[in-house]
Order: sequence, then C-alpha cells, then structure tokens
Amino acid sequence: MLPWLLCAALLAGWTPNAVRAQEGRAAPEARQSWHIAAGPLAPALRQFASGANLLLTFTADQTSGKTTRGLQGEYAVPEALAQLLAGTGLSAEPLPRGGYVLRPVPRAEPAQLAPISVTANQLGEITDGTGSYTTGALATATRLVLTPRETPQSVSVVTRQEMEDFNLTSIDDVMAHMPGVNIVTYDSERTEYYSRGFAIQNFQYDGIPMMRDSAYSAGNTLSDMAIYDRVEVLRGATGLLNGSGYPGATINLIRKKPTYDFQGHITGGAGTRDNYRGELDVSGPLNKNGTVRGRAVAAHQDKHSHLDHYERQTDVFYGIVEMDVAENTMLTLGADYQNNDPTGSTWGGIPIYDVNGNFNKRSRSFNNGARWSTWEQYTRTVFGTLEHYFDNEWIAKLQLNHQINGYDAALGAAASGNPDPADGSGIGMWTGKYVGKTRSNAADLYASGPFQLFGRRHELVVGGSINKRTWTNKGYGPEAGYDTSVGDYYDWDGNVPEPDWQYSYGNREVTRERGAYLTSRFNLRDDLKLITGARVSDYKGESIKESGVVVPLVGLIYDLHNNVSVYGSYSGIFMPQSKQDEQGQTIDPLEGNNYEVGIKGAFFANRLNASLAYFRLEQDNYGEESGGTTPSGGVAYRAVDGVETKGYELELAGALTPRWDLHASFTHKVARQDGDKVDTLSPENQFRLYTTYELSGAFDGLTVGGGARWMDKTWGDVSYPPNGGTIKHTVDDYWVVDAMASYRFNDRLTASLKVNNLLDEEYYTIFSWYSTYTWGEPRNVDLSLTYRF
Repeated sequence: MLPWLLCAALLAGWTPNAVRAQEGRAAPEARQSWHIAAGPLAPALRQFASGANLLLTFTADQTSGKTTRGLQGEYAVPEALAQLLAGTGLSAEPLPRGGYVLRPVPRAEPAQLAPISVTANQLGEITDGTGSYTTGALATATRLVLTPRETPQSVSVVTRQEMEDFNLTSIDDVMAHMPGVNIVTYDSERTEYYSRGFAIQNFQYDGIPMMRDSAYSAGNTLSDMAIYDRVEVLRGATGLLNGSGYPGATINLIRKKPTYDFQGHITGGAGTRDNYRGELDVSGPLNKNGTVRGRAVAAHQDKHSHLDHYERQTDVFYGIVEMDVAENTMLTLGADYQNNDPTGSTWGGIPIYDVNGNFNKRSRSFNNGARWSTWEQYTRTVFGTLEHYFDNEWIAKLQLNHQINGYDAALGAAASGNPDPADGSGIGMWTGKYVGKTRSNAADLYASGPFQLFGRRHELVVGGSINKRTWTNKGYGPEAGYDTSVGDYYDWDGNVPEPDWQYSYGNREVTRERGAYLTSRFNLRDDLKLITGARVSDYKGESIKESGVVVPLVGLIYDLHNNVSVYGSYSGIFMPQSKQDEQGQTIDPLEGNNYEVGIKGAFFANRLNASLAYFRLEQDNYGEESGGTTPSGGVAYRAVDGVETKGYELELAGALTPRWDLHASFTHKVARQDGDKVDTLSPENQFRLYTTYELSGAFDGLTVGGGARWMDKTWGDVSYPPNGGTIKHTVDDYWVVDAMASYRFNDRLTASLKVNNLLDEEYYTIFSWYSTYTWGEPRNVDLSLTYRF
C-alpha cells in the first residue's frame, strides 16, 4: 500500500520522502565528478539527486539508520547510485518516465561477490558479513575515512571472514597472518610483536590509543577475537593520532557493531589436546523502527596444551548499543570484559645451551613452570561515542574510553642457569608474585568535513585528545628459606610447593598526554591528492615533561589511472625518555621518522587491493652512554642517531574471483645501528599466503583452503657457559603449513575443520635477553559447528 500512496503524493506534487531536483534528468551515459562524504544515507541521496538533476524516490523507513561510504570520483548515474547504496541492502530501479526508486536487494547467490559494507562510527567499513578478505575503507591513519589505495602509508587488515575461515580466535593467530609483523615468544603468557625493526607497543581500540607494557603483560596480546570485526596494522611511525610511542607500527582492534536486522550465531568446537570453545553472538534492533540497536557476544574457551600440566581458560563478554537520538545524531554505549586464567604458566623459556655449550634440546612438551604457576590477565572496558552529521556534510564525533588492564601473577619456573647433562644440576627456580593494573582514561573529539578552496573541494579533520594512564604494581618474593633448587632438571615435573609470598615493593606511575591534531586532504587535481597533518603534544610522566612536541604527516597520491595510484609519504612519532646528560638535563625524546614510497591498486570495485612499498625508518635521539656522570652521580647519556631500517613490502588481499579469496604478502627489512644489524630476532624476509576457494557443482557448499608462512633465519647473542661470555646463536628458516575446509549444509548450518602446522614442523624462536628458546606449537586440529539464525 505504501508505494501506491507515495506515487499518489508524487503525482500531486507533494514529495516529503522523495528528492526532486529541477525539471529534467541527466542522461544515464553522462559521467560527472562526485564528492559526497560518508555518513547517513538520506542526506547523501538528497545531495546526489540535486547534483544529478533527477527524481529519486525512497521512504524514510528505507533509509532510517543506514549509512553510506560516500562517493568520490567520476561516475555515470547508475554506477554512482550503486556505489552510494553498496552494503545498504537497497538498489536503485529506473522508472519508465525517468528517475529512480529504491527497492530492497534480492538475496544474493553464494557465488556472487559480497558487497562492501558501510562505514560505522567513522572507523572505516565493517567487514563482518561481507565475505571479503579486504576492506573498502579505513580511518586508522588520519581520521579521514579513506580506501587503502587513498591512504599514503602501509596498512594491512585481517577481516572477519579471514578470522572465521582459519579459526583465528586470538590476536596471536591474527598476527601470524599479518604482513610485516613477527611474533617473539617470551613464555606461555607473553608475546611481543615486531615490525620494521621495533617492538609494537602502540595499540588502539576503535581508534583510541593505549600503550602496552610487555614486562607486565596485562591482556593486550591475549585478546580474544570474538568481539572484533577486524584488526588493522598501520606500519611505520604513527604519531598523528597516537602521540607518543615507538615507530614500528600500531595495532587497531575494531569492535563489532550492531546490525539493523536481527541475526546471530552459536558456535561450538573441539580440538586436539582437549581444546574446547563455545561462542554466542546476537545482534539486531531493540525497538520497532530500528532506531535502537544492540549486539551481545559471549565466548568461553578451555584450552589445554602440548605443554605438560598447562591449560588456560578464557571468558569474554561484550555488549554494545547504538541509538539514533535524532535524525543525524547517534549515541553508542558499550562494554567488554575478558578473563585469561592459566595454570602451569611458564616463565621465560628453555635455556639454549647446557653447561658444556651443547644445544639443550628438550621435548616440545617440556614445561619449566611449577604446577601452581599462573599469570592471570584481564581487561575491563566501558566506552561511548556521540556523533552528529550536519547538513553541510560535516561530522562531529566525541569518543570516551575507560579501560583497565590487570594482572595477578604468582610465578615459579625452572629457568635460572644452564643444566649439566651428567646429573641435571645447574638449574634453579625463578620465583615472584606481581599484582597490578593500568587504568586508562581517554577522550577524543574531532570534526571532519569538506571545504572549498580555489574552486575545488577538499577535506579537513581538526581534533584533540587527552589520555591519562595510572599504573600500580605490588611485587612479592618467597618467604625466607624457600628452596629454589631444582635438583635434577631433566626430571623436572613442576610438582613443588608454592611459597608464602612476602611483600617486597610497590610502584605507582601516572602518565598524562594531551594533543591537538589537524589533517587536510587537498584535491589538487582529479588525479592528485595531497594529505598534510600535524599533531602538537604535551606529555607528562613521573620524571618527564615534554611540551609542544610537533609530529608531522605528509602524503602525496597520484592516480595513474582508475585502478592504480603511486604515493609518497613522511610520518613521525616521539617517545619521551628519562635519561639525563652530564648537565642533568633530560635528553630529547626518541623520534621515529618514516619515509615511504609505493604503488597501490584497487580492482573489482575495491574487492581486491594490492600494494608495493619501499620504506626507510629512522630513530633519532637514541640514548647512548657519554662516559660521564650526571650532577647527581648517575650514568650520563647523549642523544645520537639510533636504528635505521630499510626494506620493502608486497601485499595482495581480497577476491580474485567470486569464489576465490586470498591474502598474500612478502616483506624484507634490514635494521642497523652504527652499521651493525639489530632486531635480528625478527626475520629479514617473511612470506605469507592464505587462500580459500568455494567449490561449485557437485561440491556446492564446500570451501577448501590453506596457508603457509615462511620465516627467514634469525639470530641473537646469547650467554655461552663454557667461556662465561656470549655467542651468536642462529635459528634456521622454517615453513609452517595450515589447511582448512568447511561445508555449508544450508543457509544456517556450517561445519569447519582447521589443521594448524599440517606437516608438524619442529621449529623454535629465541629470546636473546633471557638466552632461552620456545618451541612452536605442534600439529593440532580444530573442528567446529556454527548455526546462524
């Protein structure tokens, strides 16, 4: 009935829910340049209809709560409408006498390429439900919502579909797929990620920066993926939005968002060595007209291990509500919770050498931890955003985040010394108890929109942020007389009593950071864009204060043709340091500078992205001992040029055909300091390839796939017992091959099989600081069943 009433209203000249420009309409074949910002769908359609001089008919119910990724570039009217409506569930149907009317899109066949989704909370495009191995847009680099091709820095994404295909349930799993990132394992509860010669300490959650301290690990590298839509990694110096940090990369975890239609799934799975997991995800409207939407996710995993007497239980809960509080205003409130509760935690790894200087080969099941040893880690987050879309296409957004990262670690491990093969002597226990947490409060406010200059349309972001982190810690030691001897190391089974812990010391550190940032995207020509930006930051720590630190970003992108662009960029970041010179002055902050040039391509309506980048990354003001002392008698330092990393990266991600998805990369880097190679625990060369193919015909419903990653050799200087000094230890290169298969019984029920380390490769990584090594996980199998509703 509604379409007939609408047509009658149009014939009568009354068009409250239609857009009518002046009489006449543009020829469908004509192409024109469009600049429509991402945002609510209805005003974007009104702007399009006015610019195209055509009649476009739709109802308020059709567009309520829906957004569009916007429209940039030259398109004919049908193409432009398809781009504006991508992912909205609507299509534009031409009318016999001219104009268009919006209709629901029929349900797509499985073999069709899934449409790219729409922006949510100005964080980029949602990947959940797209079936894609790439994203159409992201905002991690500049706050501007840009396609990967439009972003003049190296950025990679692991999407929801890739996580589901390969059962990537933890952030470690995701980083194993991520180009240009290497994982260094400390022990069962701590991993460190490295990129371009530096440890990654910068994390973001929905674009809000949080720093991570690996020494007191508190949940960042144990994050469960059940609540996240995708993970983005922006490589190089990323100070524009982060402020302080190290120049290797930033990891941005984007949470799942509510949907306009009711949907959900329940998954149950079991794997090798008593690995059990369950997950529930429910999303949809919370009122009749869909102006309030919610999503809830819960997951539980009980994972035993190839390590003797080790297991970890993980519990995850997440809830989010979006409310359209006005036609162009949306309020988002949410919270998440994760507990990681292990028993039999290791602390450090296996000593590389025995007392005679021979490789100390222990079985892959060896656990140096006591049976009571545990490193519980947890996160608690509440967050809110308020965003408003103005009629002039500007957007204002306020984002608030309160996060607690905590730990309760009572640790004991046979890790001190080097064993004597004759009788197993020479090893003692490390023992310690640490209880602490970091409370982080962050706020970010910015406005973004277009402006006119010299007859062309450009874009601007202006904003500011404030962050306060408070870390508290209590350290405990064993009671006097506690026996830390191991006896025969080769008979160690972790069955020793836990000590009575005695309080030893406490820590409390408060860090405050605030900054203002500005980013502009100048449309110099239709095929040439200039991105410039800067952040001015103030930083205050316990004994450090820096004011007015300027961090720049400059990028230039030139479109060679409709699918390929070349770019160049410079970006920076800074990190305050407490070291003093001989005059007692704190030396300047570490400065990371990233220079990058490359070529990017986007094909098949942005469903396949390709990139090739060459980079040079420099760290200046590295603190080197000067040979003198400070006025207080401490060791004095001077600021010198630090690490320089050079390399290149290749990546291909997305759909090669409607049934064939792929994520492949090759990275090469060499990091040097004063001519000597550093960061040698990360391989200089890495290759990754993960792909899936959906079969048809007699095998319709079956998807098969696999992956492989190759890590070049690594090395480090470690302690060598025979001479009491150090020796270079080299780890050979290795391949790890994975395989997967899934079968879709119908639209609701799917079974999935994943085999990790299919060839059961024996490989290990070293941590030279401890002079230890850790075995990689042996072959394991996971089988799961998912029901969607």
